Amino acid sequence: MRKRKNDAFWVSYGDIMTSLFFLMLILFGLYHAKVNASLKELREIRKIQEALEQLDRKYFNFDERNKRYKLKIDVNFLSNSSAITDIPLELRSELYDAGKSIYNLMDQLSKENPNVNYLLIIEGNTQRTVDNFKVFPNVGYRLSYDRALSLVNYWQSRGLDFKGFNNCEVLISGSGYFGKSRETNENENRKFTIQITPKIGEMLTL
Repeated sequence: MRKRKNDAFWVSYGDIMTSLFFLMLILFGLYHAKVNASLKELREIRKIQEALEQLDRKYFNFDERNKRYKLKIDVNFLSNSSAITDIPLELRSELYDAGKSIYNLMDQLSKENPNVNYLLIIEGNTQRTVDNFKVFPNVGYRLSYDRALSLVNYWQSRGLDFKGFNNCEVLISGSGYFGKSRETNENENRKFTIQITPKIGEMLTL
């Protein structure tokens, strides 16, 4: 009788160890897949970073603090205005060339990474004067958004229609009197911020 009990014990013990072994194999496989996905994500991001470096430095500065590109063109709208015609014709021509640089980059990315979707974020800013950001914060949000929209509409009127890219979503935003990409000199906060980023979640499902 004692021998039978020992046999049953070792059989059960063996079953448990076998189950644990297969469980460890499954966990290892999941971990390995996750690592590979992370490495793939990093490689794709690195490719995009290298591509972004091809943006014309005549029109763009890289904001090291916030890791995004900003237009260097000094686009000064009239007070409380978002009309693109406020900007002199010569500067508007530079805005077109800057947009063309982005357009060519998106065309390149769509061909090199057809399975990756991108976000093209156009963010407008508004200059602070005295305490307007405290008294009328919503005015700044609306104005900065309208300025970003005016830039996108201007590009589209000149044939740069980013909606033509199936894997590119354009986001028009306004940070108002706030935002992380502001300059210390308030006179310089009438510029646009450009950000191009892949949709990471979709990359991991590929």
